[in-house]
Order: sequence, then C-alpha cells, then structure tokens
Amino acid sequence: MTDTFDAILIGAGHNALACGLHLAAKGWRVGIFEQASEPGGAIKTGEYTLPGFRHDWAAMNLSLFAGSPFFKTYGLELTGHGLAFAPVSHPFASAFPDGRWLGVSTDLAATTERISQFSARDAETWKALVSAFPVEAEAIFGLLGSPMQLRALAYFMFKTLRKRGVSGSLDLARFLTLSPRQWLTQTFEAEPLQALLGAWGMHLDFAPDIAGGGLFPYLEGMAAQAFGMVLGQGGADTVTCALTAAIKARGGTVTCNAKVAKILHGNGRATGIVLADGREITAARAVIAGTAPAALTRLTGPTTPAFDTAMTGFIHAPGTMMIHLATDGLPDWAAGDQLKQFAYVHLAPSLDQMARTYAQAQAGLLPDEPILVVGQPTAIDPTRAPDGKHVLWLQIRMAPGTIKGDAGGTITTTDWAQAAEPFADRALAILERYAPGVREKVLGKRIVTPLDLEAENPNLVGGDQVCGSHHLAQNFLFRPARGHADGSTPIQNLHLTGAAVWPGAGTGAGSGYLLARRLAGN
Repeated sequence: MTDTFDAILIGAGHNALACGLHLAAKGWRVGIFEQASEPGGAIKTGEYTLPGFRHDWAAMNLSLFAGSPFFKTYGLELTGHGLAFAPVSHPFASAFPDGRWLGVSTDLAATTERISQFSARDAETWKALVSAFPVEAEAIFGLLGSPMQLRALAYFMFKTLRKRGVSGSLDLARFLTLSPRQWLTQTFEAEPLQALLGAWGMHLDFAPDIAGGGLFPYLEGMAAQAFGMVLGQGGADTVTCALTAAIKARGGTVTCNAKVAKILHGNGRATGIVLADGREITAARAVIAGTAPAALTRLTGPTTPAFDTAMTGFIHAPGTMMIHLATDGLPDWAAGDQLKQFAYVHLAPSLDQMARTYAQAQAGLLPDEPILVVGQPTAIDPTRAPDGKHVLWLQIRMAPGTIKGDAGGTITTTDWAQAAEPFADRALAILERYAPGVREKVLGKRIVTPLDLEAENPNLVGGDQVCGSHHLAQNFLFRPARGHADGSTPIQNLHLTGAAVWPGAGTGAGSGYLLARRLAGN
C-alpha cells in the first residue's frame, strides 16, 4: 500500500524541519524522509570522542535561529518540546602571535576599552557603529529576511528610499558590494581589530578580498555586541530534537535510514518519491527537496536545460575539517586566562594570512597555516562534559575537498584518509603555540575530514559546510539560480530548500520558513 502525504520533504536538516512544522501547523499531513540515522543535518550533537562528552558535529552557534522570524512564531511551542538555549555574554575573541588578544563582549565599555588599547580612534568608531546599528539593522535584516522576488525587492527598495533617501540608499547598496578588507580598512586603523572581525568572513567563503563579504564582519560584530550569542543547552541538537518532537505532535512523521532514490513526476508535476528499498510515497500537494542542487537533478532526471545546467554548475565553497577534543581542561591561553570565557577564539592573525589560506584551499592545497576557530562550549554550558572536564570544537578553515598538494611541503599524500592525521597535527601545533600544554589535556580526539562531512551529509559537498559559495554571482536573486531564489523548480509542486536557497547558510531556517509560508500562508 502506498503512503500518501500532503507534503513530502527529502532530508531532515533544520530548514526542512522548520518547513515541515509550519506546514503541519497549517493542517498539512507531512512526511519527512532522511537517509542518515538521525535528523538534523549539520545541527546535531553526539559523544564523538568519549562517553559523557557531547560535541556539536558542525554547527555550534544558534544565534540566527534564536533571532529568526521562525523562532518568533514557534519559539513557545518548541520550548515546550525541550528547546533550551545557553546565552553567551562573551561571544568571540582573537589571539595574536605577539601575545595580545582582542574580544567582543556584550559589555560595551569592556569591548571599547579593549579596542582602545590598539587604537583610541577605533574605539570611538566602534561606539558610533553600535549607536547606529539599530537603524542600519532594520534595513539590512529587512533585506536578508525578504523573499528574493522582484515584487518583494521593489517594496524593500521603496521603503528604503523613503526612509534613507537617494544618497543613503546608494550608500547601503555600495556597502553590500564591499569586500571584508575594503570595509575593515576603510573603517578601522588597527590591524588586530580588522583581523578580529575579518575572521567572520571565513565562516562563510568571504576571504578578505571577495566582493560582497564586508557585510558579514559588520553584522557579526554588531550583533555580538548588541545581543551576545546563543548556544544550545546540552548541545545544538536541542533545536533538532524540539523540531522533530513538534512535527510529530502535530501528526507529521520523521523517518530516518530512508534514502530517496527518485522523485516521481509526470506531465510537469511532482507526485511523490521512491525510496531506495523500493517503496513509493505519494505527495498530494508538494515534494520539497532539502538537497544540494546537483543532487536534485540526480533525483529528477532532466527537467529544462537552463535549470539543469544551473543546478549541476552550482559552485561550492572550500571545505572544512573538524577536530573534536575531549579535554581535562580549557586551553591555558598564552594571551591570558580571560580568553577562557569566550565561546569562540579565532586564530586568524591577519587579513593577509586569511587571504593566503583561502587561495591555497581554492587551489586544492592543504594550507600551510590554516585558520582555526576554537569553540569552547563548555565554558558556557558545562553540562556537555563530566564535572571538571571540557570539550573543544575546532573548525579548520579552509581545507580542499580534493587535495592536489600541500602548501606546507610536508604532506605528500593526496588521499584524505592518509592526510587527515598530519593535517590535524598541523592545526593542533598552531593551537599549541597559542595555548602551550593544550595537547597534554586531550583525553579523546575525533578528526572529521571534508570527505567525512560529505559522506555523513551529502549536502556538504567536499566538506562545504555552507552548502554553496555565497559570492555575489550566487547570492540574493541568484541563489541557487536566477528565477529560483524562492525554491521553485520547472516541475510543478517540486521545491528546493536548504542553505543552497536564499537566504543561504546559517541556522536561521530562513529558506525553509519562507518556502512554507509561500506554500501555506502565514
């Protein structure tokens, strides 16, 4: 007997889950099918090293989710299903080779005092930016949360012109085109402050000289100052568990270990899916694919030449290596114990180094001095480890999905199975320089290569954790392709969601919620 749903969702990442919950709340019968053994995509938590040590697999920062329109609507319901946050008042910092450090805390006086040690002028600039942020945020978040359709854009432009005038609107448009280096060097004189904020571009794929990337260091700096950061209490999977429970409570189903082999369609309309075990599932109203673009074409077969070319030509960002550590204590930072209170410590000493690292990874080389994002979640949420113990979340950026060589000249293999350990050693040696003795604290270790990330979640092609480059040619109206930024496809009732669709990567569930509202209304 064939199962029938109003909406079938392929994949159980947070965008698909958010989409499914909104549809279920509107009375749709929802069935979600996930090929992995558990839902969540990049937002999951597990004991990947030793028993009792809970590590976030990929995503750790839940600030975008906590501040999203989706959470505003469903937060109370999700809290009833166990969702809990751990607020962070010391979001991020950077340590530098000369033993100094700089960090952003929600205490404005503390942040500006730190900045003033590098530049009094920059401290005043920071205060001015913070003061202006509420007005700027209204326009920027209005754009980032808007459906990427001509009508919606025209309305946004009309509102912006009325409020900011022609000059102010053009200033905003110019700002959106700036590279991180352009905005940072035009705004601040202290190179450590430029590096502190520039590291956020590397969380996406905005190296210092990539046009359109200046927005993200600005937003992360201002948002961290104004709101702090949010982690998941007990792990990032608090989001996934609550979403799954809420969907089930509304009559939906979430089925894992259920790989989709084919999307059924005929006469230009999607009608269901075929699972790898041969079962057919019928969709009365929508099939929603939470997949990478190229994977969609493999499930549908040919659609239209333009759409298929766009999907198969979708460009992915460089990969990431993750290192999960169970430790006997937090790092003893050479720059000072104050760094132990921060959720993130970036080891990205200059814009020039970030640019070099990105170029090396783009060329297929293992970077000689990769950027490290050192997450210290147990500094904020000690429930993730046994008493007195800690977990460290190391994101190594960037790393090529396919290795062509080694910029450091010491790793000779191009096979990730053999390169993983020596490349991880290179990263840990960097950490050791900034925090002497940290290796002696390690109780357990799990290395996750770019190919491991893709094997566990095929949407992370080549270890690309943001599911596609966010450069201007593949963002806004062009994410994932012109005419399809709303998740539509040439096949009626077939839709695409996930980080490959506008508004892109992050934990805000933007593409899933925008799609669900388009299908079922507010």
